[in-house]
Amino acid sequence: MSKSTEIFCRIPRSVDLIHDFEDITPAPKANAECRVAKYSSNGKYFAYTQPNEVVILDTTTKAKLYHRIEMNEVFDILFSPNGTYLCLWCKPIQINKENGTWNNNLKIFNLNTKSIIVEWSQRHQAGWKPQFTSDEKIFCKGFNQKEIHFFEIDSNSDATININQPNYKYKVADPKAPFNCFEISPGKNPSIAVFIPEKSGKPANVSIYNIPNFSQPTCSKNFFKAERCQLNWNCLGTALLALASTDHDTSNQSYYGETNLYLLGIAGSYDSRIDLKREGPIHDITWSPTAREFAVSYGYMPSETTFFDARGNAIHSLPTAPRNTILYSPHAKFVLVAGFGNLQGTVDVYDRQNKFSKVVTFEASNTSVCEWSPCGRFILTATTSPRLRVDNGLKVWHASGKLIYMKEYQELYSIGWKPQELSTFPHLKTLEPAPEAHESAKEYLAKHAAKTNAAVKKPAGAYRPPHARGSSMTPTSSLHELENNRRSTGITPPPGLTRNGVNPVSGRPRTVVGAAPAVEKESKAAAKNRRKREAKKQQGEKGATPEVAEPSPAASPSPAPVAAAAAAVAPAQASGYVIGNVASLEEKKIRSLLKKLRAIEQLKMKQASGETLEDTQVIKISKEDEIRQELTILGWQE
Repeated sequence: MSKSTEIFCRIPRSVDLIHDFEDITPAPKANAECRVAKYSSNGKYFAYTQPNEVVILDTTTKAKLYHRIEMNEVFDILFSPNGTYLCLWCKPIQINKENGTWNNNLKIFNLNTKSIIVEWSQRHQAGWKPQFTSDEKIFCKGFNQKEIHFFEIDSNSDATININQPNYKYKVADPKAPFNCFEISPGKNPSIAVFIPEKSGKPANVSIYNIPNFSQPTCSKNFFKAERCQLNWNCLGTALLALASTDHDTSNQSYYGETNLYLLGIAGSYDSRIDLKREGPIHDITWSPTAREFAVSYGYMPSETTFFDARGNAIHSLPTAPRNTILYSPHAKFVLVAGFGNLQGTVDVYDRQNKFSKVVTFEASNTSVCEWSPCGRFILTATTSPRLRVDNGLKVWHASGKLIYMKEYQELYSIGWKPQELSTFPHLKTLEPAPEAHESAKEYLAKHAAKTNAAVKKPAGAYRPPHARGSSMTPTSSLHELENNRRSTGITPPPGLTRNGVNPVSGRPRTVVGAAPAVEKESKAAAKNRRKREAKKQQGEKGATPEVAEPSPAASPSPAPVAAAAAAVAPAQASGYVIGNVASLEEKKIRSLLKKLRAIEQLKMKQASGETLEDTQVIKISKEDEIRQELTILGWQE
């Protein structure tokens, strides 16, 4: 969040379908740079950072101040599952260069006792977050990618924990094969899944262990083509989806590398690879809130969206379309399938409990955030920065596709619904009619309709460079059009003037200052014919009477032809005659910028599919707005 951004809660009374959209600005108000702000998963607390403190608000009523944590340079925060603990990652500072000692920059704060219970040094921000079991009785952290340390905690005790004395430990069997990532399952009987990538010809492995029994895995799966793996538990912690991926495709058929999906059960009764009927990357995988099925969006665009049961059997497929996002509503009544990122932003809503019948289709272009409301009746879409630095704002849609609220911002960095318990809202049997739209939505829809009508009435013509606009002459692009133009105007192009040496807009020959005039290269056939003519001429001269003759232009080259060609160019320039379809400097620049845009779109596709981009690729994506602005200056229109 920026320096001038206000942090507020937006509370629509969604069950009654009455919306006041009241802005609640907390006290104290953020008056300096805010790096991150988050709700706890139960919606009880809201925390945001300031340069010298972390402010915690109690949001059970209207965002009252709960506590301030005096701490400098907090870069990231994380709530535990029930909101009892707040994890803080601060700026790492090296204390002693000789022995490589760093400060304890990772701290866990107990919100019940308002005290720090444990702290340790974590230099890298990637993978810094500790993981908790659902009952918050155990938390764990990785150690040198070879061990996972587990610690027991008491939410009502303010006693500190010795980070060097874990209660349980997991160690990899082969020290030369460190793990890459791990994930604790939700549920009453917690398990942990550990991924070890392939190395030195050994296959990759995903193993599931019951905590704290690490002697024997309850389920294990070996597979190749796995440099990274995304681990996704269902809400009950009974099954795991492992999305394995590589950067390089050995078959050289995909720019995005290779992706494979595996399903594992904690009981060990099944583990299998999910067979997908189309080739291409996997864009999104999502578990249903019921934990009995999951959905996968995969394949080259237009992609395929298929639903599977808990055993990995396909139960339904949607028509192919450019989609890369799947979101279940909290009650699993509806399924949202959309195409965001570099796609158009089309959103389809299906009724899962009515044989996947389509409810509505609407457009939400430039969406970077999309969430279902906790009641399952509304959809939030937003455009945030730095994903896009223009048209930042939020929109609230009814599940029937009606826009009921919208608000624009100069810069919007993060947004989301306040989490609430699902039991608070009644189950959806039939969708209620949409409420009346807010005035903001009515104004937006009216402006959008006016723009659409104006665009229909004024059809867009062919692109013309800025310096060629306003002239009466239409640029020609083919020999047929050139011939028609010559016959109608009586203007004949100068002899010897080829399309490779003439600007198509101004008609002037292209020359380099200080360089000799360009000479057209003679083809092999022309050279062969010329040599034959010269040989015949020499044979004829042997028997002829010698006479004194003036030198011909072919035998004695002179600057006369060059001067004649230059003189012939002048009337063509004056008449505005265009020869050929040679690109001007502006057109070449536009083509170059469009090529960069296509590369950015490919990178955004990789980012949307969950791949980690390099810093240079992220910087390239951030320059999209500059490229589009430059294209607009050059006169290009989509």
